[in-house]
Amino acid sequence: MSEDPRCCGSGTCIIDPEGRCWCGQQWDGEKMAAPRHSPPASEPEAHATPAPAAGGNVTGR
Repeated sequence: MSEDPRCCGSGTCIIDPEGRCWCGQQWDGEKMAAPRHSPPASEPEAHATPAPAAGGNVTGR
């Protein structure tokens, strides 16, 4: 078995065809690095304004 040139040097790297190692690092084309995290497009925005409650605004009357 030949050593993968993308290995970080620990000798324990298991890298899949997409360049992801079992430890969580990702091959970026030059080196192994922490993966970039971007929210999936299907997730709603975290700071979205909630819809008003049924019945409208309370005026304090």
